Order: sequence, then structure tokens, then C-alpha cells
Amino acid sequence: MAHDHSHSHASSNFNRAFAIGTILNLLFVVIEAGYGAMSHSLALMADAGHNLSDVMTLFLAWAAMRLAKRSASARHTFGFKKGTILASLCSALFLYAAIGVILWESVDRLRSPVAVNGMTITVVAAIGVVINTATALLFMRGRKDDLNIKGAFLHMAADAAVSAGVVVSGLTIAATGWNFLDPVISIAIAFVIILSGWGLLKDSLHLTMAGVPAQIDSVAVLDYLTGLAGVQYVHDLHIWAASTTENVLTAHLIMQDGGSDEFLHQTAEFLYHDFNIHHTTIQVERSDISGVCHTDDTSKQGRCWPGRQGSVSGTCPSGHHPH
Repeated sequence: MAHDHSHSHASSNFNRAFAIGTILNLLFVVIEAGYGAMSHSLALMADAGHNLSDVMTLFLAWAAMRLAKRSASARHTFGFKKGTILASLCSALFLYAAIGVILWESVDRLRSPVAVNGMTITVVAAIGVVINTATALLFMRGRKDDLNIKGAFLHMAADAAVSAGVVVSGLTIAATGWNFLDPVISIAIAFVIILSGWGLLKDSLHLTMAGVPAQIDSVAVLDYLTGLAGVQYVHDLHIWAASTTENVLTAHLIMQDGGSDEFLHQTAEFLYHDFNIHHTTIQVERSDISGVCHTDDTSKQGRCWPGRQGSVSGTCPSGHHPH
């Protein structure tokens, strides 16, 4: 039984946010890179390069969000929703690509310091703080519901923090003439990017490998299914993400009396409202003909435990919990 809830995704309300964020940050990249070149500031140039990667990330996330709305086809039965997961992964990879460039230039500049204009750095970076903070606020509301939007939020929040650091370095250089602070701040920017992007990279890779979404407790889902009236065993339970906002579940339930349409509907409704699982497919089997949960040779696979009667059970041990 397949159950599909039609619902409005958080990302569907962020078209304007992506448009505003992309335009604002693209304009700022041009300004920052120009003044960075004129003031010989590696910190500004590094921040401009980081911001350019963020513009690419915003555009990619925006494009993936729009692509996800395309209808399913015979060749793409889930549509193109997976594109949002790929976009979040690319977003993380763009971050780490920027790190390599920044560190390379920073080490070279440490060996041969260059005089920079501290006040120019301060003013331009201060503008960056305002623009990046404003852009981050556009995505704050949806960051907990969509990994794609979380990626955009983290990029912008990290940019605001980085720009604030550049402001401090600009003021210090203007006051002391310590030009070596420019590449030092650039290296600090690189480490901020590493920290801010790690969670996004890890989560994106996890979803790309069809891992259980972080907000879903698979053991709790298994406990719920095994506790349903009439369920003797549960096997082949799979939970994965169809997109950064939609989750999918499939499972086989062994029920001697079978399962009614009402049972299937109520189960899917509960999984949707309590576990945020949008697409549920349940296969009901009256007996374990294939021997998935029963075997005479317990050394090979073991026995399935009986359906739960007030206790945690109903799963197939040795590789089927969940499978």
C-alpha cells in the first residue's frame, strides 16, 4: 500500500529569499573583489572568493528546489526531488574547494607580506556583515525543515561571522600597520569554513547513501510497527529521503489475519504526523513463506521474536533490524 501526502514544503516559500540572496551577494562579490584588488587585501579577496562560492551554492539550491517540483515520469518515478540532496552535497563541496584556494594564497602571503589599506578593508567588510546577516535571516525560518535551506543559512551565517573578523583585522591593521594580520585572518576564515561546512557535508553524504534522515528515530518507528495489533513480525524496514524535505518508508508486516485498508491508512497517517514520513508503502504477508523470519538453522539467521505485547519486539535479528 502506497500512501502519499500532499503537503506544502518549506522550500516552496523561499523562491523570493533565494532570488534576493543571490542578487545581493553577487553584487557584493563584485564590490569586495574590486576593493580587495585595489587595497591589496588577501582577506577581502579570500572573502570575495568564499562569497562567490556561496552565490553558486544559492543558485544551485534554488535550481534544485525548482527542479524538484517537476512531475514524476516513467524514467524518474520520484521526479527530480533527489536533486535537492545533490545540491546540498555540492554546496558543502564548494565550501571545501574555497578552503584550498584561501589556504594556498594565505601561506604564500605570510612568506611575503604586502602592505594593505586597513580602513578600506574595514568599510567593505562591514558592508558584507550587513548583507550576509540579512541574507541569513531570509533562510532562518526554514533551516530546521530542509537541508537545502539549512545549507544556504549556514553559508550566509558563516559569511557574516567571517566578514566581522575581517572588520576587526582591518581596524587593527589601520591602527598598528601589522600587515601580517591580513593572511592570518584569511587562514582563520578557512578554519571557520571547515567547521561550518562539516555538518552539512556529513548530512548530505548520509542522505546520498540512502541513510535514515537525522530527525527520524528508526528504532522508535520499528517499535511502533511491531506494537500494532495483529503484527507478528516486521522485516525489510527501509527509511530514506526522497528529497531534503520528503521521507520514504517501506516495510513488510507479517499478520496472520491480514491488514485492512483502514489499518494501512491509519498506520500511514500516524507515520506522517508523528515521524514526518510522507510516503509509506507497507506489504502485508499472512505467513512467512519465504522464511525471512523463521529458519530451522538458528546459527544462520536466528528466529524472529513474537509481535510486541507491551514490550519491545517483533523484529528479525541478525541483519533484519532494520534491514
